[in-house]
Amino acid sequence: MPHPPWVKFQGLPRRRGLGEAEPTPMASNRGMKFLFAALLAPVLCLGAIWPENIGTWKRAATMQATLFDRPVWDEYGLKESEAARYENGNENFTVTGYRLQDTTGAMAAFDWQRPAQSAASKLAPLAVDTGEGLLLVHGNYLLSFSGRKPEAGELAVLFNGLRNVDTTVLPTLPGNLPTQGRVANSERYITGPASLLKFTPGIPPSVAAFHYGAEGQMGVFHSPKGEMGMVIFGYPTPQIAMQKEAEFRGIPGGNVVKRSGPLVAVVLAPTDSDAAERLLAQVKYQASVTLDQWVPSHKDNIGDLVINAFVLIGILLGFMVASGLAFGGLRAFQRRGNRGEEADALTTLNLGR
Repeated sequence: MPHPPWVKFQGLPRRRGLGEAEPTPMASNRGMKFLFAALLAPVLCLGAIWPENIGTWKRAATMQATLFDRPVWDEYGLKESEAARYENGNENFTVTGYRLQDTTGAMAAFDWQRPAQSAASKLAPLAVDTGEGLLLVHGNYLLSFSGRKPEAGELAVLFNGLRNVDTTVLPTLPGNLPTQGRVANSERYITGPASLLKFTPGIPPSVAAFHYGAEGQMGVFHSPKGEMGMVIFGYPTPQIAMQKEAEFRGIPGGNVVKRSGPLVAVVLAPTDSDAAERLLAQVKYQASVTLDQWVPSHKDNIGDLVINAFVLIGILLGFMVASGLAFGGLRAFQRRGNRGEEADALTTLNLGR
């Protein structure tokens, strides 16, 4: 009597259907290899940034870096992150490294992660002393030291060991942010909707229009009636900036807007309109033009070519004269000492005999 299709037999081997191939040991082994590789991948990723030793300090442990506001990190182009603890006797310190897509992302992350009370450091162009450690940028890497400040020699060795270092020139937009009255360490760099929402939530992403390749530089400034924030957006052309200026003026909240070339500066809901106008007056776009001009060199001068040819001829003539004198002197020395054949000796064949 056939059993209904919903009846299941426990403990009995399943019968293969018609045309179904029997699993082979090779397929089973391949599956086990993939599973083992998937389980081992996180372990192999550890130690990807930090070396075994930094000077006399030895790496004792490697951990995953803790990340907050992951959308902002992703927007800045985070590729990998890693934390490690180094020990030297009874002393230890912790370091965290972030490898980003390019130098712009590293600079933006540096502005974001920099403590408000940190002081500038001379160990790198972008570096601050955090009080308990050091935060710095090297290429597209953001490195954070906690519990110890490394020495310049240790950093040089560490920089040489970093892989996939990007050395792209940093953007010029931060240079347009006024310095007068700016709150220390208040700068933030905006590259997309996530960082815009994080630092300036009052501006809609559709108005900023990042699809044009726009980026923004934000800062906080002192005023007699309180602090106020300003962000400068950079666009590819002045025409696009002119169009976006009208849209920025349409944002509710009493923002003050100014355009200068391809830049649009926005003071966010200022409490002091006069201070906002004075701040905007400091934003002035200055275009820089680079000319690819051909500069002739000595090798392109025909006169130098002729002179060099005569010099070469003189060198060859001098070598020929010196060689002839040396050979003649050697023959005369051999003839005087009867150490060789006579100079006038002839080779005869004696064919008449």
